[in-house]
Amino acid sequence: MKTEVKKLDGTKCEINIAVVGEQVKNKFEEVFAQIAKEAKVPGFRPGKAPRDMLEKHYAAAVHEQVIKELVPDVYNQAIALEKLDVIELPQITEVKLDRSNLSFKAVVEITPEIAVKNYKGIKINFKTVSVSPDEVKRQIDSIKESRKAESLDDKFSRSLGYPNLTELEKAIERQIFISKENQERARIENGLIEGITRGLEFKLPQGLVDRQIQDMLRQTKIDLAMKGLPRDKIDEQEKLLLDGITPDAKKQVKIYLILSQIAKKENISIDDHLPRKVMEFLLKEADWQLEK
Repeated sequence: MKTEVKKLDGTKCEINIAVVGEQVKNKFEEVFAQIAKEAKVPGFRPGKAPRDMLEKHYAAAVHEQVIKELVPDVYNQAIALEKLDVIELPQITEVKLDRSNLSFKAVVEITPEIAVKNYKGIKINFKTVSVSPDEVKRQIDSIKESRKAESLDDKFSRSLGYPNLTELEKAIERQIFISKENQERARIENGLIEGITRGLEFKLPQGLVDRQIQDMLRQTKIDLAMKGLPRDKIDEQEKLLLDGITPDAKKQVKIYLILSQIAKKENISIDDHLPRKVMEFLLKEADWQLEK
């Protein structure tokens, strides 16, 4: 196999691929053997037609099938040989095939080169999460007001599913604590993301951005439909929705690519849980400091 890689820009490259000899010849023989088993040639039982008759009746079909089977195999071999980190399906052109030669051109989107550094030891200012009695009281008063209750007592608590006012207060305190803890975690993670992305500029693969935009658009439409907005009204707003979604989609793709690059550097397995795994690694390696 011969391969020649030409970089088109930061996220695309063109690969010229050529295979000569046994691999092509063997594929032709394999496909002819498959077709021979069921070929219907006048005057012969299935599987008994001579090769010259098969050539006469099925040469075009065999040629087409060889392309369908051999091009993907050869393409994958070329990608592995050149160690290319391909993101999207390739655009295959200029396919040429005869009985012993195959050549074609593939344009692919690849992961951009990202100079990720200084991602360990990022400073994190964390706060101790606590809940004050006043916060609990305000929350209970808000519930009382919304329900138009006359007083805060055990009967009121039981109407909410708690045996007495003390247990209601404990439950409200837990809810507020969890909410504040989640907010603090989100603040810390956002700070980490800002720390690793600051100053990193690179071209985003358009195919990856387009896919993210479509996924977000689909989910936004579902959310709007669940809120009762008619389908025609949702479709009318599509351009406006896209304008709002696109910047966030680009940001998410950028973050994912950076996290992927860190995963490769740190030998973290690349799977559906990659963002969480890398975030856990970054949190473990961060410089934690209590905010005063």
